[in-house]
Amino acid sequence: MLNLILVQAAQNFTEAANVTSKAVQHEGLMQEIFETVMKSGPLMIPIVLLSVVAIFIFLERYIVILKAGRVDSRLMTKLRGYIQDGKIDSAFSLCHKRNTPTSRMIGNGISRIGRSFADVNSSIENFASLEISRLEKRLPLLASVVGGAPMLGILGTAIGIIQALNEMVKSGNNIDLTLILTGIYQTLGTTIAGFIVGLIAYFAYNILVASVQRVVVNLKSANSEFMDMLNEQAK
Repeated sequence: MLNLILVQAAQNFTEAANVTSKAVQHEGLMQEIFETVMKSGPLMIPIVLLSVVAIFIFLERYIVILKAGRVDSRLMTKLRGYIQDGKIDSAFSLCHKRNTPTSRMIGNGISRIGRSFADVNSSIENFASLEISRLEKRLPLLASVVGGAPMLGILGTAIGIIQALNEMVKSGNNIDLTLILTGIYQTLGTTIAGFIVGLIAYFAYNILVASVQRVVVNLKSANSEFMDMLNEQAK
């Protein structure tokens, strides 16, 4: 019985040791990567900052656009009933309460009922353009990260190579190739980091642009349905 307990204890100890060893190796790898990044030069700092900016813009805009893109089918049904019954104030109040890009756009059109259809439609289209511009807020900055981060990475590597060549010139005949190549290797980290940040920002930008386009389609559909309501009422 005692032997079984000792054997089990030994197995548990071995497994714990293996897990600890793997954790130490993983921690050592992460520490090496972190040290390489830190030694890649001062231009790594703006690259890291750009990555934070890109992530913030993507998350903030994605949430805003996702909320704006939700289609409320009950809104148009209720509006149709109000407009057919001549309850224009109730229809405008409903749009004001919903407070979405679609409801604000339709509310703008309702406030101009009584004018010509062309004026109402033009006003709605202009208002829709303003709503889209609000959704596209900060997207130009994200697009700048797409191109700016790789450029900073290449610039950091170029500076590192120039510094390495300068050290070779100063060393004369006593050239330490290991030291110089290590410096070049470390500065290559800025190029890698810059391209990674740029690639992430590129995908994030395209996702947001596609999401905005879906909102545009929803607004056009709502505008068309609203104008049909006005035409039906006019008949």
